[in-house]
Amino acid sequence: MPTTCCCMDAETDRSGMVPELFGTNVFNDATMRERLPKNIYKSLKRCIEEGRELEPALADVVANAMKDWAIEKGATHFCHWFQPMTGITAEKHDSFISPTPDGRIIMEFSGKELSQGEPDASSFPSGGLRATFEARGYTAWDCTSPVFIKSDGTNIALFIPSFFCSYHGQALDKKTPLLRSMEALNRQSMRVLRALGNATSKRVIATLGGEQEYFLIDTKFLDGRMDLLLSGRSLFGAPPPKGQEMEDHYFGSLHERVASFMNDLNNQLWKLGVLAKTQHNEVAPAQYEIAPVFATVNVAVDHNQLTMETLQKVARQHGFACLLHEKPFAGVNGSGKHNNWSLVTDDGQNLLNPGETPHANMQFLVFLFAVIRAVDQYAALLRASEATPGPDQRLGANEAPPAIVSIFLGEQLTDIYEQIEKGGAKTSKQGGRLALGVCTLPPLPKDCTDRNRTSPFAFTGNKFEFRMPGSSQSLGGVNFVLNTIVAETLSEIATELEGGKSGIAINVRVQELLQKYAKLHKRVIFNGDGYTEEWQKEAARRGLPNLKNMVDAVAAITDKENIAAITKHAVLTDEELSARQEILFENYIKTINIEAQCMLQMARRLFLPAALKQTTLAASAANSASYAKVKASTAVKMLKEVCGMTDALSAGADALEKAVAKANTAHHGLVRAKAYRDAVVPAMAALRQTVDSLEKVTDAAIWPVPTYAQMLFQR
Repeated sequence: MPTTCCCMDAETDRSGMVPELFGTNVFNDATMRERLPKNIYKSLKRCIEEGRELEPALADVVANAMKDWAIEKGATHFCHWFQPMTGITAEKHDSFISPTPDGRIIMEFSGKELSQGEPDASSFPSGGLRATFEARGYTAWDCTSPVFIKSDGTNIALFIPSFFCSYHGQALDKKTPLLRSMEALNRQSMRVLRALGNATSKRVIATLGGEQEYFLIDTKFLDGRMDLLLSGRSLFGAPPPKGQEMEDHYFGSLHERVASFMNDLNNQLWKLGVLAKTQHNEVAPAQYEIAPVFATVNVAVDHNQLTMETLQKVARQHGFACLLHEKPFAGVNGSGKHNNWSLVTDDGQNLLNPGETPHANMQFLVFLFAVIRAVDQYAALLRASEATPGPDQRLGANEAPPAIVSIFLGEQLTDIYEQIEKGGAKTSKQGGRLALGVCTLPPLPKDCTDRNRTSPFAFTGNKFEFRMPGSSQSLGGVNFVLNTIVAETLSEIATELEGGKSGIAINVRVQELLQKYAKLHKRVIFNGDGYTEEWQKEAARRGLPNLKNMVDAVAAITDKENIAAITKHAVLTDEELSARQEILFENYIKTINIEAQCMLQMARRLFLPAALKQTTLAASAANSASYAKVKASTAVKMLKEVCGMTDALSAGADALEKAVAKANTAHHGLVRAKAYRDAVVPAMAALRQTVDSLEKVTDAAIWPVPTYAQMLFQR
């Protein structure tokens, strides 16, 4: 009888355990149904689904059940887990213990503790909303995002996803405007659906799938690189002999050490209920990607924050450092975070699904054109939503989309768009089948449209992929802006359709409105190569904004039309929006200042001494040759070259120090940010160029930091 060959024995085959593993550390719907009395469970579900207030008596019962569940899993503490304007998460831990009169303790957790916490609001970025002496702030449970258990070392705690506000109720976090924008989007979407005759759907929800790119390097290299340690990116480094030009890393076979890391990463994420789905090598050496299944947008944002935290924690356990910066290494691709966004109803309809005949799908076309109009009208605000210092290093660099916001629709939808512009869509192009010319391979179903990796905002089947966000940033800001601007255009559409015109059918009125939008917003549709200079010129002719750096993008936040849209839907007040702009300017200034100060220390304490050692070697060789009366042209040439670079290095450090000092004399956020952009950043680039040139001619035994070749290729 034939023998069966298996590459994995019963002990190592754990695939059957995954369904049992998934969500084990989450107080999810199944756990709530099991742990809560039936009437309490139903009441909590109504609060979650309908946005009702959690009554104190109900909160007490839920909190007690959570406490018992958490203690069974080894938890001793609970914390409100929130997302301040730092872009990372924050947590304040309290134990479950309460004293008893006899000197003992009991484990307690009240509904009040579940529902509300009180961190120090003046210690987080507030943009002037909180003074140093005004410390009180509040966190409150976002009951639409499940509570979970997380362990850090031997500490196990119950984590309560929360939003964060000031004593006066002003939003101080990434989540509050996101939740407000979800409500605005739902309200306006339902108005449109009702006007179109949909009487069954009760709620519209934005969904999100955030692809996360990252780098892994051995921790031994991190210890020798102050720049990576303090700023997250290499501020110096000559290009290695090999980079990504062989195109052999993307989708390549996984190194076994990396694969083991990914296996542990997945297990940790699955326990937390994160639907980690895809993993693979990315384009650059040492670069990788993980992508989840779609979830409701606020839950997906929480999950992405958990993913970034878990990436870094599990990496350390495997002797890796996980780099989430958008451009940790010059000369190879940086990392993005593709924001896959869609709209679904509570009864399962994807409002951005074209169906088999999209030209006849009125509901789809209305929502499609609402997104197109929103992106065109609020392109500057959308660009500002992902503006951090990191993306400035990669946008438009033939690895990421240009800073010009445009929309890729693909062949099928562009054809329908043009038909509508001319008066009405009658047909939809079909993809057909792809014959491969091999008799053993069946014809493949062909999509009706290609993909465009150079587009910042691309339609990809039943969703839009916003490709500009950077790998390290929270997706909360991106999605509250996207939700809000689409809510605004849906509001305009709803008002048009609700007004009604006597004797004119709804489909005729929709056609008239879409034809008007097709003519108004044709400029934002671009299916070509976004990397070319021709597109830059064409976009300028079309009047599309091109905000090439963070400072210009952030300055656009408080443009009149942007304030009007965001305040109209009560997502942020004028004051809250201005505060966020101030926080972003501060973030830019502080980030560039940290990088500049780090460069100065490395230049003077590491590279200048190395240059002097190399000078000594060259001088010694030249002197020895001269003493022996031997021609020493190579040594003399090197001596002159290294001496010149050493002088340039010292002068470059002095110039950078002066540029920083001068920039810091400016007091207003925008003025100082511009000074850092226009003077400090160029001085940093000049100093780097000198040091990188010096690296190429310095004895490897003398060079004081790990090289790009070591960090990118050694495992």
